[in-house]
Amino acid sequence: MTDTTFTILLGGALTPTERLRAAVAGSRAIAADGGMRHAAALGLSPELWVGDFDSSADLPVEDFPGVPRMPYPAQKASTDGEIAVEQALSRGATRLVLAGALGGERSDHAVMHLLSGVALAKAGIDVMMSSGTEEAFPLLRAELTLDLPKGSLFSILGFSPLAGLTIGNARYPLTDFALAFGSSRTISNVAEGPVSFSLKSGDAVILARPYDLSGA
Repeated sequence: MTDTTFTILLGGALTPTERLRAAVAGSRAIAADGGMRHAAALGLSPELWVGDFDSSADLPVEDFPGVPRMPYPAQKASTDGEIAVEQALSRGATRLVLAGALGGERSDHAVMHLLSGVALAKAGIDVMMSSGTEEAFPLLRAELTLDLPKGSLFSILGFSPLAGLTIGNARYPLTDFALAFGSSRTISNVAEGPVSFSLKSGDAVILARPYDLSGA
């Protein structure tokens, strides 16, 4: 892994699965407020800790010696996660793993992370979002293959109308399909092994559950 891969430790729910630990191994890390509590479980030593620290008041600073803190006021125009991403980009990040980006108590934050992932991908950044048990990847006008276990579940969420959507090696394949905005047609598909995706136009996110083999 290169030194331009950064893991952004966010405050959402996180299970330190084997897949997630492999995805972040050797990466640089920046913690966003309460996301610092995920660092040890993922074997990471953040080089920066940012935020207003309202969700990490229970974390003693002395437990993280040598990690610089960058405090922000609670009344700010960006989330702690967005600030952490901006810091990673300023340090040369070309690939981001947003750990703790999905699930948890704040669905507004989870949806915002998905939207942010799409925006970052449009800017040329390679993005993965994960809770450990779920993984999300932006799907834009390109080809993408995900190494998913046979029988695992995945869905495609369209953030706009989609044209030319192709899904290969899945229980419900599609070829050059047009998906209307808001359609549930691409929810709950099943991987037959590594799944290929391509899209001619539109913005979407692939949401995969590699440990959920209920489709087997």
